[in-house]
This record gives sequence, structure tokens and C-alpha cells, in this order.
Amino acid sequence: MTDMTRSRPGTMRLVDAVKYRLPLAGVVSILHRASGAIMFGLLPLIIWLFDTSVTSEVSFEVFKSAFVAGIGFVPGWLVKLLALVLIWAYLHHFIAGVRHLWMDATHSVTKEFGRQSAVVTLVGSGILTVALGAKLFGLF
Repeated sequence: MTDMTRSRPGTMRLVDAVKYRLPLAGVVSILHRASGAIMFGLLPLIIWLFDTSVTSEVSFEVFKSAFVAGIGFVPGWLVKLLALVLIWAYLHHFIAGVRHLWMDATHSVTKEFGRQSAVVTLVGSGILTVALGAKLFGLF
């Protein structure tokens, strides 16, 4: 076995990285970054939705019909699903951002507070997403 194929001490292989279990605070941190990237990626959709919703009454009807009839070749249910992903991304990013601001302002950097605030972030964003998703898909 050559030096290139042998695993060196202190290095992590992909198999090891998949087996590693992140603490909840680490999961929230990764989801915070992912939600920011999702919001950035969907920015053209956000700008279009905002523009069509506030331009005129006719454009607002176009905005509303996008959630039923779709946009071009994209069906309405997929537009709703994208909106739901955007809702989750915003809520999670906002709550996680408040969590980080609170930790910075109060110097609450203990392991226990990190775990508890991560649970609050995940549960809070999940419950709010389900409630707004139910409204979006017409369940109430």
C-alpha cells in the first residue's frame, strides 16, 4: 500500500463523515446557511411575486392565479410548494438569526443553551411552516 492510498491519522474519510452525528446546534447552523442560500436562489421568484402582487389589481389577479393555474409550464401545486419552501427558509433563517443575536448579546454560549435554543428554533420554524402551509394549501 502506498502513502497515497493509506489513511493518515487525523484525516477523515467520507465514510467517517457520513457516520458522524452533529449536535442539534450544528444542524441548526447548517440549516441557517441552507435557508439563506435558498432565499438567495429564489430571489428572482420573490421579486416577481412582489412586483405582480402590488402593481395593479389586474396583476394581483395574475399573482393569485399563479398559485392555481401555475406559471408557464410550472403547475400551480409546484408554485405552492416553492412558496412553502420559501416560507420555511424565511422562518428558519429569521428564528435562527434571532437565536444567534441573543447568544451574542447575552454571551449565552453554553452547550445546554445551544441545544435548547436549537430545539426552539427547529420546533418554532416547523410549527409556523406547517400552519402557514396549511393556509397556503387551503386547509383552513
